[in-house]
Amino acid sequence: MARRVTAAHHRNDQETPVISEYRQSDAEREPDGSGEDHAQDRARAARELGDALRELVQAAAGTEVDAATLRKTADQARDLVGPLTEASRTRHVPPTLDEAKPGRRMYNPASGPGNPIAPPMRVRVADGVATGTCTLGLAYEGPHSYTHGGISAMLVDQILGHAHAAQGRPGMTVSLSLRYRRPVPLETPLRLTAWVPEDSITDRRTGPKATITTEDEPDRLLVEASGIFVIPTAEQAERIFGDNPPPRWSEK
Repeated sequence: MARRVTAAHHRNDQETPVISEYRQSDAEREPDGSGEDHAQDRARAARELGDALRELVQAAAGTEVDAATLRKTADQARDLVGPLTEASRTRHVPPTLDEAKPGRRMYNPASGPGNPIAPPMRVRVADGVATGTCTLGLAYEGPHSYTHGGISAMLVDQILGHAHAAQGRPGMTVSLSLRYRRPVPLETPLRLTAWVPEDSITDRRTGPKATITTEDEPDRLLVEASGIFVIPTAEQAERIFGDNPPPRWSEK
């Protein structure tokens, strides 16, 4: 069995990247739930699956094994698809895990712990400032040893959205601008910071700004960004999302 990397291990071994902050031990400590605990159990299990698949994706992006091993592993991976599709949703149906806890986005591609393509970025908001932390492995590589610029844009879009939402209600991106000052390194703890300048706030719009740096050098800017976010009206939310608008966007 492959060795698992934990955040605690990372602090003692700076050469080992942290792929996820969510570990299997979180699920193993809890018994199988029922009744009111069922959604919480499923959330833990979704995090565990997301974490395991992130390890698989990372291994696949970094492997140099022979063709026979690649094909054997591909067959094994295909065998795992069937059980997951026994109960599934379409694009028009929100995940039940998100419905069980308003505000949760379990499968968000930037921060969702259940999504295997998410780092996932961990976000905290305090005093109107959103701070995200994550480490990007080889699966996010653009130029050799550095992050693909589109991944930086995705993470920035997410952290800008948190800064906008800190003003009271979430919104949608209508404009995004990035300046890439330096390449963003892989396998290096990153920090994303976003805030909303007071002079950019109007009734339904904000103009949040963000930066990407490394955790070790927070004053050395790698990426600068700005955006425009808009809170949809109830009518706009209904037109875009139909019968399943996000709850806080359905308000007048």
